[in-house]
Amino acid sequence: MTQTVSIFTALSVLLFLYAAWSDFRSWKIPNATVLALVGLYAVNAAVALLTADDIGAALFSFAGIGGDVGAGLLLFALGFALWLFGLFGAGDAKLFLPIGLFVGWLGMLPFAVFLLIGGIVTLVILKLPMPLQLAHFSVVTRLEEIRTTRKIPYGVIMVAATLAVMALRPDVA
Repeated sequence: MTQTVSIFTALSVLLFLYAAWSDFRSWKIPNATVLALVGLYAVNAAVALLTADDIGAALFSFAGIGGDVGAGLLLFALGFALWLFGLFGAGDAKLFLPIGLFVGWLGMLPFAVFLLIGGIVTLVILKLPMPLQLAHFSVVTRLEEIRTTRKIPYGVIMVAATLAVMALRPDVA
């Protein structure tokens, strides 16, 4: 079981990192990445159900699949509302569903804290002037473009907070 979960964890981390990189590079999060994350969670949940001693607890507890699905739906609804008001892109709103699935209900508070910290760090990075010695790096060029357009790739901050919470969850690793 531990090898299966670690494979799922490694794949999910790679997919989350790809979503963050894609959002940073082009302000787009591919639908295929979001669907792959949801599918990966579904397979992981099926494996967890097949190996569970108490199926009821695995399905309906806050620490189980029910809590994960509840967190995913709540975050997706929040993302959808933010998208309706024009505060979020559609990719960011869609990415909230798999984030909730992998963070879980019990990880929502740490996720919110890490999201707040990531937002503050991003704000500081975008407000500080970039040293001229670093101007030739493509990441710095992209940060300057983000600064001038004022379009923030929120997916990067969301994924960073997700990975931090996933690292803290004892049942994911």
